[in-house]
Amino acid sequence: QVQLVESGGGSVQAGGSLRLSCAASGYTYSDYCMGWFRQAPGKEREGVATIDSDGTSTYADSVKGRFTISRDNAKNTLSLQMTSLKPEDTAMYYCARRAGWRCRVPFFRASEYMYWGQGTQVTVSS
Repeated sequence: QVQLVESGGGSVQAGGSLRLSCAASGYTYSDYCMGWFRQAPGKEREGVATIDSDGTSTYADSVKGRFTISRDNAKNTLSLQMTSLKPEDTAMYYCARRAGWRCRVPFFRASEYMYWGQGTQVTVSS
């Protein structure tokens, strides 16, 4: 069965960096669009970044220039490098696999993603 397991979350001061990872198994990882989402307490889940099988990426405006999504198709891993972190980046971060093969508009509609990890907490203090 499809499994997605996130790691790398933690607590950091504003301006700091963190790198999240997601290990995927149970399917042909290289075939599918992958995404990172986040959810803060009391807020809706929002898309952060997506990456297609060929490495084409899309970012939410709130993280452009600060976050970088990448994938290693040989190792079945997804990463999110986060820099210049802000308190408003505090949230539970989830990796997800899109139901379809390709990333497409709307890139960040959560219902388009069929499989989700359990999440990893990121806390940014001011």
